This record gives sequence, structure tokens and C-alpha cells, in this order.
Amino acid sequence: MFSLPNKVTIIEVGPRDGLQNEKNEVPTEVKLEFIEKLQIAGVKEMELSSFVSPKWVPQMKDAKVIVESVSKVGRQFVLTPNEKGVELAKQAGVNSFAIFVGVSDSFNKKNINKTTRESMHELKPIVERLLKDGHFVRACISTSFYCPYEGAIDPSKTIEICREFVSWGVNELSVADTIGMANPKESYLLFDAIKKEFPNTLITAHFHDTRKMGLANIFAALQAGVDRFDSSVGGLGGCPFAPGATGNVATEDVVNMLHQMNIETGIDLELLLQAVNSVAPYVSRPIETGMYKLFKSK
Repeated sequence: MFSLPNKVTIIEVGPRDGLQNEKNEVPTEVKLEFIEKLQIAGVKEMELSSFVSPKWVPQMKDAKVIVESVSKVGRQFVLTPNEKGVELAKQAGVNSFAIFVGVSDSFNKKNINKTTRESMHELKPIVERLLKDGHFVRACISTSFYCPYEGAIDPSKTIEICREFVSWGVNELSVADTIGMANPKESYLLFDAIKKEFPNTLITAHFHDTRKMGLANIFAALQAGVDRFDSSVGGLGGCPFAPGATGNVATEDVVNMLHQMNIETGIDLELLLQAVNSVAPYVSRPIETGMYKLFKSK
């Protein structure tokens, strides 16, 4: 008989990963209301924004305002791709940082014009300095299962990247099925291996729902011992460097599934759906997640 955790932590990535590549410019005041409603719903860990060049990611140009304006509830991450982003985030009072790298060289080059090895070389002193200063660091590992340019990724390559980050002392690994191509068997095998090798590091699974296997992959990861998951309300998101990839697995559907299995999340589903409703009019595609459609049909 498989075992499941009694409690799961949801890391809500909607305000950053969900909105980052949204075609419509979402007003800052809407983002702030969205974040507040997520907090009221019980979300305790959240990606708020990213400190990146407004030239390349205009949606995140209000990162400083967002970080300085939100209520300080739980752990609040910002994505910082480089030294400049880290410094800007520090100036805004950020305490928890997310850095990222793609296991696939092709993806990494498309994303930030560097090979994976070049990125790791650049990130090491940044991570070490952040940790020395007492900050929380999560390492986001993209294309951990499949790459849109290279196809299937050898699990040993993903584990090797994890091993390197852990050797630096990162607090958390967020291992991502960036293009939503993983299946539940692959999810179980990779996360089982990662959990066994790195028992003292927080392990988070990050799934996209391209082939509608996001929930199945989460269930498989649960059986492997994972109790932390990234998700985005409304299934918002998608990566411009991952052709064909749809949004993240939807938080409201994840929470519903977990609650149906008597797994605690600390999140009020009805209030969570109200948060989805607050941002739905401002995004470019209709939100059609299972729980949101039920919410709207009432």
C-alpha cells in the first residue's frame, strides 16, 4: 500500500510565473489585490515577482512596488536571474530568492543566452553570498524531464544539477516539468531518487499541464514522498522559450484533489477561487480549470 503525507505545502507561483508572460498588462493594483486574496485564502508561500529587465519582461516592471506593498505573510520569493536582479531585490527588502537554470543547454541558451555550465558558474558566488547573508535560496531547475529542443532529459543530468546546488547549501530544489511532458511513472522515479539522495533539502515539484497529466504527476510525486508543490491559480502561465507548453497545474484543482484525499493544505478553496476571479478579467485567455468552472456555474 502506498503512503501519502498528511500535509502538503503549496507554493503559489501565479503572481510571477503565472503572469510573467501574460500578453495583457495587468495593473499593479490588480496584482496587489490578487496577492492579498491569495494570502487571505491561506497561501503561506508565494512567488511575488521577478527582478528582470522591463525591456524583456514588461509585466514584471513593477516588481519593486509589489514587493514593498504586499503584506509580509509567510515566505515570499522573487526570481532573480543575475547579480543585478539580486541587488535590486535586496534594496526592496527581499529575504527569499529564487534562482534558476535549465538542465538542457539548448533551453538555457534560448532563455538567458548561456550554457547550463556557464549559468552554474555565474550562480555559485551569488548563491553563496546570499546564504552567507542569511537569505533563503530556492534553486529552480527547468527542463528536468523534457526539453522542447532536445527531447527527453537523462535523469542523471537532472540529479547532477541538484547535487551541485545542494553542495552549495541551497535551502530548496524546485524541480520542474517545464513543458508538461512527464508522465506519472517518470515523476515517481525521478522524485523518489531525489528524495532519497537529498533527505535534508526541501524538495518541491513543479508541473505544467500541457497533456493534462499535472494532477497525475503530483499524485505520483506524493507517493515518492514529495510534500511541496508549485502551482498557479487558474492554470496561469507558460514559458515563451518552451513552444507548446501550457500553463502551470492549477492551484484550485490541486487543492481540491488533496482535500478530497484528506491531505491538509491550510488553504480555503472557496477563498482561493475568489482570488482566481479577481484576476480572471485581466488575462488574455479564459480560465477553464475544473474547479473554477464549477465556481462560475453556481
